[in-house]
Amino acid sequence: MRTLTRTSTTEMEVTSIRLERSLKDRLKELSGNQGYQALIRDILWNYVQQKSGDYRPQFSRADIRATLEATARKDESCVLTGKLIRENEPMLLGLTIHGDFVPLSLESLAG
Repeated sequence: MRTLTRTSTTEMEVTSIRLERSLKDRLKELSGNQGYQALIRDILWNYVQQKSGDYRPQFSRADIRATLEATARKDESCVLTGKLIRENEPMLLGLTIHGDFVPLSLESLAG
């Protein structure tokens, strides 16, 4: 999840949203000490960033569990270095500790 500078709840607008009880219960389970409303805000901010093109996940080499050789089918950015991987260039797909595949430049794990 993204790291956000927390806004005071007194500066936020109150919004009502209807959720299935089972969804609310799962959000409470997943949120831990953070609280499910803060988790919902993080999820919504991540969605907005992804749709606007502003999303830049933060990964380290320790987050990569395995890699697969691949070819970029469109321009990508390496999640470790930010290096551009051009369409049709060789690249790696990194399996993260969270189970996601992310684009990696060939030299990003060297050294």
